[in-house]
Amino acid sequence: MPTSRALLIPSVILLAASSACTTTGGVSLRSDGSPGPQECPEKALEAMRYLKLHVGDAALVELDANQMRSRRSTLYDGPIESVLMRDLGPLETTTRLYGQVWTSGPQVVVRYYKAHPPDGDEVPICAVARLSEDQMRKQPESKPGTAILDGSMASAVVVNAFR
Repeated sequence: MPTSRALLIPSVILLAASSACTTTGGVSLRSDGSPGPQECPEKALEAMRYLKLHVGDAALVELDANQMRSRRSTLYDGPIESVLMRDLGPLETTTRLYGQVWTSGPQVVVRYYKAHPPDGDEVPICAVARLSEDQMRKQPESKPGTAILDGSMASAVVVNAFR
């Protein structure tokens, strides 16, 4: 029996590790289903200092790499890959931003946790997708778990914590 127990322990560890990854750091949800506050990891703050990215720095981004230049785009709860359309400090155009989408609240929430420049390694960051004048508000015909938006672009804005 010791051999079956030895095989079980790595499986449990792998399951625990994969569960932790899917929660994006254990983000708590508000009563409307939107994500609650979340600290920016120290490694991301350190990387942003090194890259000279400051709170409020922003650049135009295509929200979903699979729906570029769409008049209307549909975002889904879960992971997202966005594309920088303008430089964000040293992160050049076409850099991929990876993050998480929440559609349960009245507005779509997109938080970015990693940037992957075209000729470089992935870098941890903290940024959010923003549009002024309620433009991240989902359309009334959006079904649960999705958000239909007019357009496909927003600004990716550097933050030091998610609020």
